[in-house]
Amino acid sequence: MIAATPTARNVALYPWFKFFQNLVFWQAIWFLFFQKELSGAEAILLYAIYDVGTTAMEVPSGYMSDRLGRRRTLIASGLAASAGAALIAFGNGFAVFALAQVLLGAGAAFASGTDNAFLYESLAADGREDETEAQETRSWQFSLIGLALSAFTGGLMAQWGYGLAFAAGAAAQAACFVVALRFCEPPHEVNRTETAGPVFQARLFQSAMRVPVLVWLFTLSVLMYGFSHIPFVFGQPFIAEALRNIGLQGDAPMVSGGVSAIMMLTSALATLFALRLRRRFGLAALLMLAFGIQVGLIATLAVTNSIFAIGVLFLRMVPNSLSRPFIIARMQPLLSDAGRATFLSVQSFAGRLLFAGSLLLASVQVSDRAGMAYGDIRMTLGWYAVAGILCLVALLMTVRWAAVQPDAQAD
Repeated sequence: MIAATPTARNVALYPWFKFFQNLVFWQAIWFLFFQKELSGAEAILLYAIYDVGTTAMEVPSGYMSDRLGRRRTLIASGLAASAGAALIAFGNGFAVFALAQVLLGAGAAFASGTDNAFLYESLAADGREDETEAQETRSWQFSLIGLALSAFTGGLMAQWGYGLAFAAGAAAQAACFVVALRFCEPPHEVNRTETAGPVFQARLFQSAMRVPVLVWLFTLSVLMYGFSHIPFVFGQPFIAEALRNIGLQGDAPMVSGGVSAIMMLTSALATLFALRLRRRFGLAALLMLAFGIQVGLIATLAVTNSIFAIGVLFLRMVPNSLSRPFIIARMQPLLSDAGRATFLSVQSFAGRLLFAGSLLLASVQVSDRAGMAYGDIRMTLGWYAVAGILCLVALLMTVRWAAVQPDAQAD
């Protein structure tokens, strides 16, 4: 069926953009690869560099999106990510890997916020704003399917060579670029030349942050970004250490790929129930449940390195399925066209900056060896778990003030 309007075609193509964007074949083996080529501490540092690279581009990319357009920014995302993956596939050494991480980070930053704004404005152009939650959920399902497929196949590729996973990822990001070329620019308010600039964008952001619900959701999003990625960073060395206990450490890449695939499929199943759970229990309760799962997962990995604890990692992405589409849908109507992508980019900027800072601290505490011992993992995850509990309590204490429920009126 052919979409009736260009913006309807955007909505139809958007899930495929997210699918190709999330064919991250290296997701299950990147840490194992980096610590094999370098060391455990340098592997953590490389992920911190990725987050710093993304962070450095977050706000400029949001400004670029609001000024130059959503389509152009998404095209730039595919190009940067493809170049970064190719550089790792065919390069070597810390400096080359660091440059590649910066390019991958830039690719993520160009898409961050812009993709959600692109979808919402495409829906709004056809008077379909009320479909935002459903379309965000559908796109998240496509993302998870892409992640599941690429996790398992990437783990298999690593049995022949780690570089194959990055080469396949570069091809997938090139496909993402091709899809973005077929987009049309959705109609949205553009800053006038005389007012467009950092000062004006800062005023729009400050205005949005006077709304309690946006402040609360901004804070939750920043925290959930970090706590979602903690198992992503430390899950692979955790699996390797758990397998060491039963003499199967050599199978870590394949097992890690299988775990990631099951993780994404479990999260995709969660999306089938997410809308019903929100309607039954309310948005605030669902978001607190999602964050609580994140903290509980990290605490479990800090307590034991039993082979059975690997199963806990299956739940890593479930909190995202129970929160991300609803947070975005709740925020969108409260944000102006002229500053929507910038606000979402600043939100991602804050999350990445906080998490990258915590990783830099963690890398200092980790011993400089080829593999990361469970003692280092346990100590690091223990501190993250304590911080998570404190943050969860603070959010629970302020949820009424924020009036998070969709039918609540913000001041």
